[in-house]
Amino acid sequence: MILTEDLTKTFDDFTAVDGVNLVVGKGEVLAILGPNGAGKTTTVRMLTSILKPTRGRAVIAGFDVVTHPREVRASVGVLTEHHGLYNRMRPEEYLGFFGDVYGLEKARTTQRTGALLDLFSLSEARGRKIGEFSKGMRQKLALARAMLHDPHVLLLDEPTSAMDPASARLVRDSIKELRSSERTVVICTHNLVEAEELADRIAIIRRGRIIARGTVSELKDQLLGPTIYEVEFVENVAGGKSLELPAEVTWKLNGAASIQYSSPDADRYNPIVLRQLLEQGFGVKTLREATRSLEQVYLQAVMGGDTSREDLYV
Repeated sequence: MILTEDLTKTFDDFTAVDGVNLVVGKGEVLAILGPNGAGKTTTVRMLTSILKPTRGRAVIAGFDVVTHPREVRASVGVLTEHHGLYNRMRPEEYLGFFGDVYGLEKARTTQRTGALLDLFSLSEARGRKIGEFSKGMRQKLALARAMLHDPHVLLLDEPTSAMDPASARLVRDSIKELRSSERTVVICTHNLVEAEELADRIAIIRRGRIIARGTVSELKDQLLGPTIYEVEFVENVAGGKSLELPAEVTWKLNGAASIQYSSPDADRYNPIVLRQLLEQGFGVKTLREATRSLEQVYLQAVMGGDTSREDLYV
């Protein structure tokens, strides 16, 4: 659904996007993360035929963004940072206007408008002007507009920004349903927990170039190393009786009553570790995988783990 090859955009002597290659399939959710000014917005504008690439190409739903801009725009729904809502309109008027822009038949616009207002719990606000809406309500209406023409591809910039937890959950669940209906979704988000929950794959971009990509699990392995496991004991093991584990297992104390370890093959060595600990008389309370967050992955990719910079987040 989305293909880019060497996608590049320069403004005079500044390169905003530098050789981006992406392949995103039907029903896939891709999250793009990167510092402010990394090139995310410029990339999205090229994918929607708003900006013409300086070099390379992009194809959306089979249409080239340069040679078939009208078809590209008809295939894409976009939620931007600045929504462009018309405050004097009411929701149905607003969505009706965009139904005309998209060339939808009146009956289709009416059907989609009703369904989307119901989906985003805006039906009771039909009679209110948009200028009276809260930030969260405005965000949901903008998302409804992006979905109005039932596009093949959704490009969402901060889809749950300014929403209360219940509304944010509703939107995230809607995005999951879109994936199951073979819609392709690209999300730019500050919310790394949200990205980890929704995305099939992550692309991290910095200074116009993609510096890391893959599933969350793949990125954790690539950037954080082998999976770490934690064993919590019933008793204090620090300074007590010696603890012996297989030579292939690397371990260290993690407080008075806990150790951390890694091994070349968890399926093989975890049962061995547990059995040997019990045979040595240690009371094992828990054995679990240590938490490795997408935030750790992001910081390692962008700054090598240095958290002192202020421009780290999307």
